[in-house]
Amino acid sequence: MSYEPPTPPAELPTDIVDTLNSYSPDQLQHVARYAEELSEHKTREDRLKEESDEDEIDDSPDNLPDDVPSKATVTIKKINDNRYYYWQWREGDTVTSKYKGPVDPDE
Repeated sequence: MSYEPPTPPAELPTDIVDTLNSYSPDQLQHVARYAEELSEHKTREDRLKEESDEDEIDDSPDNLPDDVPSKATVTIKKINDNRYYYWQWREGDTVTSKYKGPVDPDE
């Protein structure tokens, strides 16, 4: 381990570097743990948002079955590593789904 202080990343604003430099080793350990957990949380949120955006594939589907309302959209659900299309719509406070068919792996 070096006796020289570490060089802060260029991406960190100076005010954050100055604040961190004023912290005790104990406080820095708490900041490090918190920063790691926050990073994981934000990464997970971004991934879930991307997956949610990918699931919404059509806002105005054609060829609706008789028992599916015109406001339904087509979504993709992944079940046991298989992907399936579902019609999905809201009825009051609940979301209703109806199976449409498997996703073609060539798409």
